[in-house]
Formats: sequence, C-alpha cells, structure tokens
Amino acid sequence: MAAQSKRVGSGVGDLDKLLGGLYIGDNVVWQDDAGSLAWEFCHNFILASQAQQRPIIYVTFDRSPKNLLDKLGPLANYPGLTIMDCFTWGKGQGSDIFQRFYQEAEPPCQVEQMERPQDPAAVGEMLYALHAQLSGDVRFVFESLTGMAELWGGEEAILRFYGHACPRLYELETVAYWIMEKDAHSTRLKASIGQIAQVVIELSIKRGTTSLTVLKAENRPVESHHQPYNYWVRDHAVVFAEHRRATGLVELGPRLKELRGKKGLSQTELARLVGVTPSTISQVESNHIYPSLPALVKMAEVLGVEVASLFSEKPGQSPRLVFPAEDAAEVRLEDLPAGMVSAELLCPMDFDGDAEPYLIEVAAKASLPSHFFVHKGQEVGYLLSGKLQMKARRAVHSLKPGDVVYLTSDIPTQWSNPGRGPARLLWFKLR
Repeated sequence: MAAQSKRVGSGVGDLDKLLGGLYIGDNVVWQDDAGSLAWEFCHNFILASQAQQRPIIYVTFDRSPKNLLDKLGPLANYPGLTIMDCFTWGKGQGSDIFQRFYQEAEPPCQVEQMERPQDPAAVGEMLYALHAQLSGDVRFVFESLTGMAELWGGEEAILRFYGHACPRLYELETVAYWIMEKDAHSTRLKASIGQIAQVVIELSIKRGTTSLTVLKAENRPVESHHQPYNYWVRDHAVVFAEHRRATGLVELGPRLKELRGKKGLSQTELARLVGVTPSTISQVESNHIYPSLPALVKMAEVLGVEVASLFSEKPGQSPRLVFPAEDAAEVRLEDLPAGMVSAELLCPMDFDGDAEPYLIEVAAKASLPSHFFVHKGQEVGYLLSGKLQMKARRAVHSLKPGDVVYLTSDIPTQWSNPGRGPARLLWFKLR
C-alpha cells in the first residue's frame, strides 16, 4: 500500500490545515459547480509540486497544448512537467491548426501527443509508460473527467477507466487531481467515483460567494466533513474566510473538541483512554448526546483540566501572571514519527490566551516529513539550542540558536536536525 504516513502540501495553506495535508497515494476528485473553480487549486498544487521538485504529468482532454501552456504561464517553465495531449486527436480531431503546434512551437516543457485518445486502454498504456520514465512520487492533474466522458461516449467508460486508474495510481504512490463538472454527471457516477477516491471536494458558488466542502477524506478526522467553507482568490492565493460561532451559548461539544485537539488526541484515542466508543466522543462533540458523569470526569482527567473547563467557552481568565512548570503538559504531534520529536504545552490546557507556548524537542539526526501542527493561525518559533533545517516552498532554511521563524499561511514541508544532539524550540501558536 502507499505510504499514507507521508504528508505533502497542496499549495493552499488553509486547505492543508483543513485536511491535515495530502497523503502520498491520494486521488483527489474536485466536483466543480462552475467548471472553472478547480483551476486555482490545481495551479497551487502544481506550484507546490515544483517547489518540492516532483515530476508532474498534466493530462489534458479539454485544452490544446498552446491553450494550456498559455494558462500555465510561468508554471510551464519547469523541466519536470510533462503534458499528455489528449486534445489534438480528440476534441481537436487532428485539425491542421492544432497539429501546427508541433511543427512551430518550442515548448518549455515536455509535450507528448496521444494519437488514440478515443481508446481508454491506449490512454492508460501511455499514462503508465510516461510514469515509468519518472522517479519519486509523481503528481498528476487530469483535465478532466467530463472531457473524457464527452470523448468516450458516456459514463460507463469513465467509471471503468477511473476504477482501474485510481487504485493503480495509489499503489504507484502518486498524488492525483481529477476534475469533473458536478452538474454534467449523474448522481450514480459521482457516488461510484467518490466511493473509490481517497478525497472528494465540492466547489460551489452561490450569490457570488465561493465555498469548499470536503465530502470525503480517508484517514483524516471527520470533524470538517460536509461543512462549507467560504474562500476567495487573489493572484492565485486561496484564502478561507474565518468562521466564528455567532451564538454565545456554552456548549460542551466544541469545548471538548478544542481541548482534545490541543492534547493531540484523535477521537479514537480519547475514547480508548476514557473507556467509551469513538462514536460516543463523536456524538458528544457534535452536541448530539451528553456523556455520563463518570465519563465526563474521566474526560477532564485525561485532558488535564477541571470539569468546569469543559463547560466554559472562554475559560482560563485567571489572575495568575506566572504559570509554574508543573502546569506544562505533554501533547502529541499528529502523524510525526514517535521518538523523533516531543512537545509540551507550557500553559494549562484550558488557558484561553491569544498565544499557546510550546517547548518542542527534535531528536538528533531526526527528519520529520511534515510540520508540527495543523493550525489555522500564525506561528512563531525561537530556536533555543541545537541546529535545525526547515524546508518551505523552494528553499531549505538552516537555523541556529537565536533564529526566529514566523509562519503565516505557508506550512513547512519538512524539518530535520543535522546535529549530534537534540534541538529545542520555543514555539507559539497565535490566533
């Protein structure tokens, strides 16, 4: 099976925070309500893949190579990009105007002409032949499932092709984006493809507002599923709108979810420690049920807070100016290798300040495949001792004691400690 423990960036910081990042092996299906919304996410995915120096195969059924290169702009100037042209002899019908591209153009990347795009089997053969020439976790963009259906004469051919390609790309440890126009396909096809895919995301626009909804995301927490998140785009930057609860009611569910997240526990892990089922934790956090008194007390004990803190929306309004070392609590860093990194929250779990201070220690010679946290706010770090290297976008930054890291929307894709001893960071998560 693919290395599901390895996370990679999508190029959209807020989406990575919502999903917890992409995983090697993911097939991501974008159900696009307007037919053009998915492009910005594809653009950032390609940009992030280039920054990670990964090979990219862009399969186009809907655009001619010239049109696609114009749309890609500077992204086309990447030697690791291969365009698989299923348009020229597909919708382009081999017209001289499209053939002229191969006679006159000198494309900045590799462009491969598919001569039998009407044959799904032939498309698959060429796809895997191109992949075999590349190394590492290859990234794919398929534009689009809708274009395939128009060329192949219906949805059955699409389902057969996707049903074969999705598991194979998973085993080949790729990451693939598949675009489909939501309203152009039957409910049956969308349900069948969604059942096979690892991630399904719906993009819609209503009354001039764009929104994103995660319909499926395997091996991720389910809290964010089926909730629309408004977003906007400026100069290809995708930013999610802040969502704050308008009600002032005190609710147990959101508070439990918040404290569990601070502790770094999944619903399953908290359920095991409390002695209830994961379904119970899920229903409590959704405000569908209330736990029994013994379970409630045990939850507070596991999370290291007073029972009253579970019912306080803004707890921790303490007059204390100093928190003793005994208040520090060990927290888990999700998806990071055990024994390579540890973290302590330096204030009480139920303290509601504008900053959460952590002491993070990265073991000697350790390499972490992703960032410490999945967090929607800004972060600041100060290296106390040791050496660290941080990979972000196209650059690797070397840190020495006294250096400061300031993160806004970008998430580091890798941390490593090249030193012989542990590296210690004072780290703050800011609202």
